[in-house]
Amino acid sequence: MVTLQLNDSYDVVVIGGGAAGLNGALMLGRARRSVVVIDAGAPRNAPAEGVHGLFAREGMSPLELVERGRAEVRRYGGHVVDGEVTGAVRDGDGFIVSLADGRTVRARRLLVTTGLVDDLPDIAGVREQWGRGVVHCPYCHGWEVRDRAIGVVGATPMAVHQALLWGQWTDDVVLFTHTQPEPTAEQAEQLAARGVRVVPGEVVAVESDGDLITGVRLADGTVIEREVVALGARMIARADFLASLGLHAVPHPMGPAMGDQVPADPMGRTEVPGVWAAGNVTDLSAQVGGAAAAGAFAGAQINMDLVTEETRLAVEARRASTVPVG
Repeated sequence: MVTLQLNDSYDVVVIGGGAAGLNGALMLGRARRSVVVIDAGAPRNAPAEGVHGLFAREGMSPLELVERGRAEVRRYGGHVVDGEVTGAVRDGDGFIVSLADGRTVRARRLLVTTGLVDDLPDIAGVREQWGRGVVHCPYCHGWEVRDRAIGVVGATPMAVHQALLWGQWTDDVVLFTHTQPEPTAEQAEQLAARGVRVVPGEVVAVESDGDLITGVRLADGTVIEREVVALGARMIARADFLASLGLHAVPHPMGPAMGDQVPADPMGRTEVPGVWAAGNVTDLSAQVGGAAAAGAFAGAQINMDLVTEETRLAVEARRASTVPVG
């Protein structure tokens, strides 16, 4: 159950209630900070049946993981509130955060953990099968689709890398070049050595029989039988609401075709003082465990930043109270 209460102000407002946001809030709550997580309820991994590669939580439903995380945040006095943040502005030494329903809340610091959205290619059947028969990450889904006929669709410049990687989970991999260039001579040699067949031409549809994928249809009408389709979508950080602070997503270091993310240093600190970011919003490739760890680390850094500020103010107050009169 999500807390409906929203106080006027908090030490920290966490925007986004996935793994990064909840773990950051957990650290802050345990540090005796007043903290609220504002969550729009649109997790990227909602279509997935389970979370994988996460120690001691292997296979757990993403929704169950979130519910457990919310309960842990509340256990330490934190609030979890349903709502969509639409903007944030500087207000003195803090921030005012605005929600879509008209509510506002003040924060001394912000932790942005809004994640990303997958910009899926315009291929019939992809959206309907996304997270089930159409997958993006072998570490997230590889074991579940092992030894099956996999088709890798060249939707990003990482297509050859993906095809070689998927070969770890099955001996039957076909690379559809789709919108990407033909493999270089070196890449073609690598693919051939690993038994990956290359099929040129644009992919126009993922064919299904009910819930099961049956093949990949090319623009010329050819259908290649496949059981699973793997593709890397362009990933876009959920960051539009930060524009009011002058903070914007920038192209991924590997190029704009990979997607956009909010720049932050290794501690999660963004270029806007008082604003931290963690998880997929600033690291497009982070899995659940990595996002959670980044959130925890950012939460600790925010607490230390507040301690530093409070210590400075305490020193100034002490000096002022001990100045000799005369």
